[in-house]
Amino acid sequence: MNNETKKQHELFPVAGFRLGTACAGIKSPERKDLVVMALDEGSTCAAVFTRNAFCAAPVTVAREHLAATSPEYLLVNTGNANAGTGEQGLRDARECCTLLAAKAGCSPEAVLPFSTGVIGESLPVDRIRAGLPGACARLSEDGWVDAAYGIMTTDTVPKGASRQLDVDGHTVTVTGIAKGAGMIRPDMATMLAFVVTDAGLDSDLLQSCLIDAVGGSFNRITVDGDTSTNDACLLISTGQSKLPRITGGDQYERITAAVAAVCEELAQAIVRDGEGATKFVTVAVEKGATTDECLQVAYTIAHSPLIKTALFASDPNWGRILAAVGRAGVPDLDLYGVDIFLDDVCIIRHGERAQDYTEAAGQGVMRKDEFIIRVVLGRGVVSAHIWTCDLSYDYVRINAEYRT
Repeated sequence: MNNETKKQHELFPVAGFRLGTACAGIKSPERKDLVVMALDEGSTCAAVFTRNAFCAAPVTVAREHLAATSPEYLLVNTGNANAGTGEQGLRDARECCTLLAAKAGCSPEAVLPFSTGVIGESLPVDRIRAGLPGACARLSEDGWVDAAYGIMTTDTVPKGASRQLDVDGHTVTVTGIAKGAGMIRPDMATMLAFVVTDAGLDSDLLQSCLIDAVGGSFNRITVDGDTSTNDACLLISTGQSKLPRITGGDQYERITAAVAAVCEELAQAIVRDGEGATKFVTVAVEKGATTDECLQVAYTIAHSPLIKTALFASDPNWGRILAAVGRAGVPDLDLYGVDIFLDDVCIIRHGERAQDYTEAAGQGVMRKDEFIIRVVLGRGVVSAHIWTCDLSYDYVRINAEYRT
């Protein structure tokens, strides 16, 4: 019997974690754009952040605060990234933490700030100050859906996922939200993601759980090959389920699997909502020598503008895929060992066009909303896959008009 349950579009509340959302007018009036999240006493927190050298001010401050104390509040704004803003950006991020801390009765270091939106513009601290009372007044364990809307930028839909599972007779909940549609090629996490469980895990186990989950989800997606300045992903344990604190073993494996499932669903939702995207494409590379070379081939395919525009056109231009595999930098690649498929349609067999391939069969796959580009390297036993999307007219329009 499968004890795990999932209800579509339902985000289960997590005991010990509350969310409140307000319209602060940071970029647009009457839009949810400020979110406060409160962690009950005894919660633990794990985090991963962007590896972009020009990391945003809130990333720097969040790292500092995490090193100083256990977080009690998260403060998230959309509409302004507070990135590329120098020392003033750091002062603004710290001031916002101080404002929330004064209202909540905690130290400023117990507040972690997160921002997303336009890079290079000063954070409107006065608007955040004005919006904080409303966000704090709405703090609720049922505030997940509003918060999912409140962290959106160019997203067209909110992104949330939940799992509940029975562990030794106790119900454990994992719920998460994420945002992201463009500037997506995570190099540790997604643009912003917050995942919470009521299972009790110590910080070391929680960090290991997060790293494993991110490695198979947010670090396996790309929309446009750009790594954001503001990427952050948090995993929080409130410890308020009735299950005794987890120290490892089968219980830990089951919690890790649930967290990974939530992260994978959120990561795929980001790709499905990619700016202007019309296709959801899995790029799978098999029989490689190492995971790194499999991912190298997969990302070379996924980042090719020629391939991405062919995906949009439903054009099985297999020469573009072949060329991408060839320039991926795989050492001593035996061309005669390479096979390439669109779903189950073989387009390349032993390094050349398959004798039984037809353009009609290839186009039949490419016309689908979802399909797989599968590359068999024939040089080992390792496999890896990523998720990506096409490149459409709307992607160019959305990003050309982003600041207007």
